[in-house]
Amino acid sequence: MDLVGALFIFCARLLDVPLGTFRILLLVRGKKLQAASTAFFESAIYLMALGYVLQQGVRGWLQIVAYAGGYAVGNFLGATLEEKILSGFVLVEAVAPVTDEMLETVERLRDEGFGTTVVTGSGKTGERMILKIICRRHDIGHVAKIIGNKGFVFASDVKAVWGGYFRQKRK
Repeated sequence: MDLVGALFIFCARLLDVPLGTFRILLLVRGKKLQAASTAFFESAIYLMALGYVLQQGVRGWLQIVAYAGGYAVGNFLGATLEEKILSGFVLVEAVAPVTDEMLETVERLRDEGFGTTVVTGSGKTGERMILKIICRRHDIGHVAKIIGNKGFVFASDVKAVWGGYFRQKRK
């Protein structure tokens, strides 16, 4: 196999793998028609690459590296594109003991523009505050820094958002 063939395989995998990631994200968000369209192109590109490999046969390390390398870089590219293109909203929840420090954390979140709803709950060792913060995906790190290690924190994707209070972009 020549270098051009290896480059073709690498580039084909570099395209079809991120499309697969993108398609799954579309499905999770309920965008069936867009996911189906993406699946068409994903499978067409995959079949071209696979057909080329099967037609030429696995003859050496260059072909294996091109196929596996394209797959690996394609996964990285897919994850990166997901962060950039589908950077929607997430729900960050923090479950922590009711303390003055946590009340200050709630005020800081609100002061920095994050709509924060507090619900009271009951945990194994007593009363808990459950903070619910809907923010943009790129704000997760900032919210996590404010909350620190004061409780159990997790984030989950949000399918749709309307109403409420959202942080405005700062200049």
